[in-house]
Amino acid sequence: MTDNETTTVEQHDESSPVSDMSREMLLSAAFVKLADTLVDDFDIVDLLQTLVEECKRILNIEAAGLMLTNQNEQLELVASTSEEAELVEIMQINASAGPCVDAYTSGDPIAVPDIAAGSTRWPAFSSAALDQGFQSVYATPMKLRGRVIGTLNLLSTTIGAMAERDASAARALADAATIAILQERLLRETTIVTEQLNHALESRIFIEQAKGAIAQTYSVSMDEAFQLLRDYARRNNRRLQVVAAGIADRSIAVSELTTRA
Repeated sequence: MTDNETTTVEQHDESSPVSDMSREMLLSAAFVKLADTLVDDFDIVDLLQTLVEECKRILNIEAAGLMLTNQNEQLELVASTSEEAELVEIMQINASAGPCVDAYTSGDPIAVPDIAAGSTRWPAFSSAALDQGFQSVYATPMKLRGRVIGTLNLLSTTIGAMAERDASAARALADAATIAILQERLLRETTIVTEQLNHALESRIFIEQAKGAIAQTYSVSMDEAFQLLRDYARRNNRRLQVVAAGIADRSIAVSELTTRA
């Protein structure tokens, strides 16, 4: 893309490399989007989903997944850009080993430019990732003042280290989301922090159930089902968990999701 072809963020073709100018515009817009979620009673699930989607859009990767720690200090998947990324993350959790787990325990970013070359280090994770076509990964912890609450995993289908400027951008976006969760008022109220994190983890159970019902009803993929769920929640100014729970207990008909408010 030449300078003359660089126009606005809205006209950016996600299948093409991002130019320096459009990349900076996208990053600025991403931080604004994250900041816009910071209302008094923000939806943490939507915040984290926005984070992984923005990372995929800006950082020239194919998938992103985010895990948070539960009350037992175990990592659980909360947000993902695709079903393929979810599979890799779940395999990583089940094996209790992988780049994201190492990033969490060490508190430092873990870069794996060639998953196949390092397959002996995390055999279960490497096998699952390679089966889905992923060749490299960059994992960064979500931490503030030494407290690690989760990790962000960025997956690519090409071999090679992530560019340092992209790695820095990923860390900055992860930091922004972490700060959103661990605001000063929450740092003084540990029980509220725990409730926020547990809410996100518990919400995912309802969301997965709702996605399954929607996918079956409309014969669509799980990704498309999640988008229908999310669109309905936003359109009606309701939380994702509330809508998902409504579908699970049938107080919200699946057919309503395609009906405009």
